[in-house]
Amino acid sequence: HRGSFGERLGGRYLDNRDLRSLYLNSAAMAKKVKARTERSSLMNVGRRVDYAVRALSYLAGQPAGKIVSRSDIEKNQDIPSFYLSKIMKDLVSGGLVQSHIGAKGGFALAKEARTISIKEVYETVERPLVLMDCLEKGVSYCSFCAVCLQKSVWEKAQEVLANFLAGVTIAEIADGRGLKDRLLKGSLQKAV
Repeated sequence: HRGSFGERLGGRYLDNRDLRSLYLNSAAMAKKVKARTERSSLMNVGRRVDYAVRALSYLAGQPAGKIVSRSDIEKNQDIPSFYLSKIMKDLVSGGLVQSHIGAKGGFALAKEARTISIKEVYETVERPLVLMDCLEKGVSYCSFCAVCLQKSVWEKAQEVLANFLAGVTIAEIADGRGLKDRLLKGSLQKAV
């Protein structure tokens, strides 16, 4: 008999050490189960994608062959320098932008704006377009994936979104003036 503080379980008394061990084991198991069954949230279009689209639309709005400085893109599209450097590097690596070195260096589109889709931009600076991680990773990500009744809804939504974004090109949203100029002029026109 281990004393009156223990719990009787199956003819055996459990002391504080036994109870603590059971608690720690059950907490560890609960953590594992939670990690496997946690749901992902819908995709979020973040700043990197927004800034990449802004930069590309500005480049697309310039006269053909014009090399645009990084500071010109930064100033006219109101993109923080920290983000723009990384984004332009990704766009160059992804084959969407050409980088020109030198005193008169800068950037130009590497291909025609009408051939660059918003989906391609998204996937160049982020990752493949996936609404929910379980659609890409399957049962290795979520143990409910094989029996999930809503999976087909998200698959169809992802397909619709991917097709829509693949059908919108940078040429359609080309912006030669820049957001800041349009905002300023728009505000002035409203005031007059």
